Amino acid sequence: MSIPAALYATRSAGARPCLPLLPAAAQHGAGDGLALGRVHEACGPARHRMALWLAAQTRGEVLWIAPEWSADTLNPCGIMPFVDPGRLILVQPKRAEDVLWSMEEGLRSGAISLVVADLPGLPALTPVRRMHLAAEAGGSKGGPAPLGLLLTPGRGGAQGVESRWHLAPDHRARPGAWQLSRLRARMAPEQSWQVARVPGQPLPRLTGPLKSTCNQSSVSAD
Repeated sequence: MSIPAALYATRSAGARPCLPLLPAAAQHGAGDGLALGRVHEACGPARHRMALWLAAQTRGEVLWIAPEWSADTLNPCGIMPFVDPGRLILVQPKRAEDVLWSMEEGLRSGAISLVVADLPGLPALTPVRRMHLAAEAGGSKGGPAPLGLLLTPGRGGAQGVESRWHLAPDHRARPGAWQLSRLRARMAPEQSWQVARVPGQPLPRLTGPLKSTCNQSSVSAD
């Protein structure tokens, strides 16, 4: 179930291990990645793609939770370039509150490296805090701490998350380009980057930062 040790990134002995956002992301100022043992948020029209990028950098099972009535379902053929569909454990609760409960239990188990919850709306602060504690508990069972990722509609806005990211197609560039924005992080400012597909590679790369996240229509579109 573990995340490959070679993918860990830490700035100091006291820093949390991280899962890189994308290959070479740190070279463009995107930081060391997403801290393990914490819950992060991805929003924007390409948020599911971001979840698959992260899943591609893990090993073992990935728990993917979405409401039973959700119209956004994963296509096995579409995700094969990123992750073996056999690695996915799909959970489809009938009640909205059970999506968060399932994520909490998955994080606490210590058996899953990445837990993704596709939410129809924004969670309250208390469930997010409980999921942070569950992720820390999962990391105390002998293996690396898991990473939790909330997929939220629109511009997101879940309270208490470790970081918030927005991913959208960049229609001004060639096909296979995106704009990635860090909307919130505890120790980093807002920033946007260009992302481009690499021929023959499952994961794209950051190609450079953008000057500002303000007044960029491609970021606000959903």
